[in-house]
Amino acid sequence: MTEPAKVAELAVRCGVQLEYPDIWGNRHGVTLETQMALLGAMGMLDGETSVETALAELDGRPWQTILEPVLVTPLGKPSTIVMRIGDNEAAEQWEWVLTEERGPRHRGAFKPFDLPVVDVRDGISARQFQLAVELGLGYHRLELRRGKRVVEQQIIVTPNSCFVPPELTGEGRAWGLAVQLYALRSRRNWGIGDFRDLGALVETVSELSGAVVGINPLHAMFAHNPENASPYSPSSRLFCNVIYLDVESITDFEGCEPAQSLVCSNAFTERLAVLRRAKHVAYTAVARAKLEVCELLFAHFLEAHWRTNSELGGHLRDFVDAGGVALRRHAIFEAIQESLYQANREIWGWQVWPEELRDPLSPAVDKFCADHSERVLFHQYLQWQVDLQLRDVMRRARSADVWLYQDLALGCDRSGAEAWSNKRLYATGASIGAPPDDFNLQGQNWGLPPLVPLELRGAKYAPFVAALRASMKHAGALRIDHVMGLMRLFWVPEGRSAGDGAYVHYPLGDLLGIVALESQRNRCIVIGEDLGTVPDELRAALAPTGILSYRLFYFEKTDGHPKPPAAFAANALAAVSTHDLPTIAGYWKGQDIAERSQLGMFPSDQVHAEQVRTRANDRARLLEALEREGLLPEGMSVDPASCPDMTVELARAIHAYVARTPCKIMMVQLEDVLLQLDQVNLPGTSNERPNWRLRLSLNLEDIVRGDRLRDLAAELRRIR
Repeated sequence: MTEPAKVAELAVRCGVQLEYPDIWGNRHGVTLETQMALLGAMGMLDGETSVETALAELDGRPWQTILEPVLVTPLGKPSTIVMRIGDNEAAEQWEWVLTEERGPRHRGAFKPFDLPVVDVRDGISARQFQLAVELGLGYHRLELRRGKRVVEQQIIVTPNSCFVPPELTGEGRAWGLAVQLYALRSRRNWGIGDFRDLGALVETVSELSGAVVGINPLHAMFAHNPENASPYSPSSRLFCNVIYLDVESITDFEGCEPAQSLVCSNAFTERLAVLRRAKHVAYTAVARAKLEVCELLFAHFLEAHWRTNSELGGHLRDFVDAGGVALRRHAIFEAIQESLYQANREIWGWQVWPEELRDPLSPAVDKFCADHSERVLFHQYLQWQVDLQLRDVMRRARSADVWLYQDLALGCDRSGAEAWSNKRLYATGASIGAPPDDFNLQGQNWGLPPLVPLELRGAKYAPFVAALRASMKHAGALRIDHVMGLMRLFWVPEGRSAGDGAYVHYPLGDLLGIVALESQRNRCIVIGEDLGTVPDELRAALAPTGILSYRLFYFEKTDGHPKPPAAFAANALAAVSTHDLPTIAGYWKGQDIAERSQLGMFPSDQVHAEQVRTRANDRARLLEALEREGLLPEGMSVDPASCPDMTVELARAIHAYVARTPCKIMMVQLEDVLLQLDQVNLPGTSNERPNWRLRLSLNLEDIVRGDRLRDLAAELRRIR
């Protein structure tokens, strides 16, 4: 066997797909250099380990433990256990103890030697048996015991499908509004949308007979650098961004005279007025204003409640206890990064911390925590307040029969708290991205470190479960960004272009089962964002799970023409656009094409000219589709020249077109209600433009009172 062939074998064994088709049907082979780089990122090759040694280690890995760390099995299927054991131990008496998640315990005795052998390696036999216990849904623990020796396996029993509410069964359909929470203006917020604004929007949607409010990911960002604003590149998906706190609703604000004096002072009032007038979110100034008041509130809380062991202090203690290791590590990360950054503004993440602090389990980290215990508690206190406010929004949503639709980012920033807390699970020498497509001709590198599939399984999928639970905790629906990641992710080696990447596969069946389990437990609808290149086998796997597909009007075409509404998939969420694509007004005007041209994002003038021609054809075909449906606004023809700019009437007609689809949920972007021209985010850019900063052009109070939203809502209510 040649060396390249051995590398390829190792790569395939580690999940690397050696060839893939792009969206144009061209097939791309993965180079030897890319294979080696990805294997290095996974920790399989380190420059000293030979390929032969790595293959041998991979072969032997399952035989080093008696039980696999985890078994994921569907409800109703017998739990088949495989244990790997030497002949001497196989002749001994063993006890099995099965502890169900809710407490019941079952036990029995057996001799492994009596079990059928399914494989043998180096004197170790793999022996198989089935548990004589019918397990319910959940996370259960199996222990095998012999004397003082105890080995264990987690058994995860999963449902066949995700939660689907009665309202969406049969021909049931719903509509809702999607908003970037930070973009919400109101007369009282501090220059950024907050949880009080979100609660008000929930009640507004309910009054308009809508059923869904969708928001951007609320994940924790970087307190030391608020300008790092992409919600899809968070510090941690396990906790929330404290910038969304409504500071004046924080517990005991009314009882804290220093905080009230500051907020009511002329200087602070003027600061807030400047923040409210800004076109873009001034993240640093907003965060600074909120932090100043939160510091005062926390100092008051310490004196009035924490040190006196009041009932309120007890609530924080309960929250800290429930948050466990994950909350503690997050708060420690925040405290360390804050402390180091104050001393040196070049400290941008844990990779450049002092060596002794880079491991969350090190004695140095424990000492830091002890020396800065109140600062660690401060960050736990902020997460407590976020949880209280978000819980209140969720309560209002349930009372109003509205599903709060949250968003789970694909991954976390390599420099953040989540990666620091679980370093060994991530391939820090690679990033998640995407191969070239029509909207991103050079491909994409999202800068997020991928989880190593073997390490994820070794961790019993705990990081994945934790991320789902954190987002579903206060949600009626959850969008899983880039749901293809449950099957495969496009890895880009560090320092390479997206064209040098390759797909790496994940245990799809296990991950889908866990999604379904958490969905049912949290009574949470699941939407899988499946835009881009989606393998047929993934669509087939998703079909029976109840996960809604994600269908955009821009992309739903047959031979270049918009699909008729009836041709849309029913088991889906439909929308005209999304945050990574042009607004309805920007699409009509070609604003996105013009901006990408100005930024030099087209590989040639010819490609740019082709996209301009294609968009012109798309506009004409869109008008023809509206005419066929009887939706073309009065006074408008199928000639795009009859409508050089997007109008309220044309936008309403397009939304009515999408509302006629059988899709279970339809979402409308508030930016499209207001006919804003600029899109929220332009993929492939960072500091070249104000991504994730653009605020709505009107205050929420004015949007609610205006005719645009109410007229559109009436039309959607009539159709759906």
